[in-house]
Amino acid sequence: MNRVLALLFVLFAGVTASAQPAYPVVDPAYVIEFPRDEGSHPRFRTEWWYVTGWLETSAGSPVGFQITFFRTRPGTQEGNPSRFAAKQVLFAHAALSDPRTGKLLRGERSARAGFGLAESREGDLDVVLDEWSLRRVDGSDYRAVAIAEGFSLQLDLRASAQPLLHGKAGFSQKGPETSNASHYYSLPQLEVKGQIEISGRKEAVRGRAWLDHEWSTAFLDPQTYGWDWIGINLDDGGALMVSRMRDQHGVSRWAFGTLRTPSGTTTFEPQEIEWQPQRQWRSPRTGIEYPIEWAVRIGDRTIRLQPLMDDQESDTRGSTGTIYWEGAVTAMEEGRAIGRGYLELTGYGERLRL
Repeated sequence: MNRVLALLFVLFAGVTASAQPAYPVVDPAYVIEFPRDEGSHPRFRTEWWYVTGWLETSAGSPVGFQITFFRTRPGTQEGNPSRFAAKQVLFAHAALSDPRTGKLLRGERSARAGFGLAESREGDLDVVLDEWSLRRVDGSDYRAVAIAEGFSLQLDLRASAQPLLHGKAGFSQKGPETSNASHYYSLPQLEVKGQIEISGRKEAVRGRAWLDHEWSTAFLDPQTYGWDWIGINLDDGGALMVSRMRDQHGVSRWAFGTLRTPSGTTTFEPQEIEWQPQRQWRSPRTGIEYPIEWAVRIGDRTIRLQPLMDDQESDTRGSTGTIYWEGAVTAMEEGRAIGRGYLELTGYGERLRL
């Protein structure tokens, strides 16, 4: 028996020793290509496809939506030949922000990749997790499907603008060191039409959406506690992305932004960006306090953010282990609305860990 146990120990040690991952670094010289880079990059540690947007029902009611797919390479079972080994793991979140209900409707999924039930295709956008999916169906057309308890969404999205590359041609630095970075692009101004269902009531919807896609190996530096992010479809056809990384005291460690207008695209450096909270909201479930109204300075402009509704907190401890606020917001400038999009607030309850 001791010899058998010793043999098993040697075999297990061999598997785990060979499982030490060799993650690639984010290369500033890498050239993002479409549709190739819309697909999965499984050698990198972390990746996500994030779709957010504003919908309008046939009665004119506004509804915000989010559907996100995450892929991670844990690096813990890479030498294990079993098909059941969790060499890649997929997670998904979906939510509807409906002021008629006054609370966020949300669902989540998670599974190891494989068996045709959870997959993220390389070379083109095609991510599936059970009955949830996000894929490019033809040319610049995409489809998002999520079926959760109490609600569902089935949306067709069409790209009406060119991809927006962030940072330096898609190399997006996330901290003072260039080693903390991602490959990052967005598809803003997506035209949306489809159907949502809430408590058995189906409604046709139309609207605008924003798709983010990032992949990285070392996204956060050790002192980053969380981030604030906005993606705004501007009424003039442009797009605005602004984000900052915060330490445990709420002080900005890094910031970056991209603004597309009819006259061109501008990239903003950390010193050109300032986030000033305007109003707090405390979750009645978790007790976490979030700054849900902001004044965000980018260059010589100040954009004010107003939420569609206060309660847009997502508790996803059943999948990614995080609690965050992700909500539909209106962008205001000099007292008038200039666009609509989404605000994401992470790391306000405890440090965000990817």
